[in-house]
Amino acid sequence: MDSITITVKTESLKSLQSTIAKFEKAFLQMTEKGANTTLLQKRLQAHYVGLAVLEHAWNSKPLPYSGEELADALNVLAGLFPSLSKSNGKSKTGSPQRTLLSRRIRALELAVQAIEEKLAQ
Repeated sequence: MDSITITVKTESLKSLQSTIAKFEKAFLQMTEKGANTTLLQKRLQAHYVGLAVLEHAWNSKPLPYSGEELADALNVLAGLFPSLSKSNGKSKTGSPQRTLLSRRIRALELAVQAIEEKLAQ
């Protein structure tokens, strides 16, 4: 985790923050409509944990999550890779969508790696 460039770190943190903002907006909209938000809540919580773990690893911020919360987030985040990879493969090379998805995948890979390292301690 130490050999990652500042650019990749910045892009990864911004990507997770952007995803969290989108999930929060979607959560509000779904709640207003009375839709089931269970899956969205799990994914949102996993992204909160992923962001916190990266900020802990890179910026020495406190990590307010337990080992169980880290393990839960790890499972949720790892489960997102197949659909994100599939979407990324379907997007046009050089398109903004592909850039966004590539950054999101990289951010999640780094978050998963950081969680695994934290759980191994």
